[in-house]
Amino acid sequence: MPDYFPAFLNLRGRRCLVVGGGPVAERKVRDLLACGAAVTLVSPSLTDGLAALVAEGRLRHRARPFRRSDLAGCALVIAATGRPGVDSVVAREARRRRALVNVVDRPQQCDVIMPSVLRRGELQIAVSTGGRSPALAREIRRRLEPLFAPDYGDVIEEVGRQRRRARGRATSVTARLEAGERLAQRALAAPSANLKGRRARLEEVATTACGRDGPPRPGRTP
Repeated sequence: MPDYFPAFLNLRGRRCLVVGGGPVAERKVRDLLACGAAVTLVSPSLTDGLAALVAEGRLRHRARPFRRSDLAGCALVIAATGRPGVDSVVAREARRRRALVNVVDRPQQCDVIMPSVLRRGELQIAVSTGGRSPALAREIRRRLEPLFAPDYGDVIEEVGRQRRRARGRATSVTARLEAGERLAQRALAAPSANLKGRRARLEEVATTACGRDGPPRPGRTP
């Protein structure tokens, strides 16, 4: 039985705390900023990359050791100092505040673990071994990369647009579900094709996906 429930968190605008200023902390900060989190970083020293982010005003920096007050209002806390004693204190105090906790390289102290993620725009494929072998998770993710071309982010956006169009034409729940399935199958039918070719095929499916249903009936909401 898996130890963790797989989920994607919406952290846009939510306050997140990272404790630590090294390379690992920098990776965590960049991942959080990429999804719109409001990041506070606590560390007396920073990598050059983190210092640049602070100078750009991308996050709030407290140039001192961790304090309990740093946890106020945090949805997610990442302990990344690399010092077991400090990270354990951060985790314990964060849990008392009912914040979700990630302690780097210590899954037994985590509420949340960070998977290895393949990203293509809004497409994210997360691979986790439950903290047992992060290296294996990274290797599996690397082997998946050739299967999904860099333009898959554009494909996802186009599928989303055409799905909304097809569902708008449908007049029943079944038709809406079938429209989504046909679009997904067509999007994956020729993964090596260029985006323009995919878009044309998806537009064709969106136009015909609801087939027998025809346009929505007057006064009826799909």
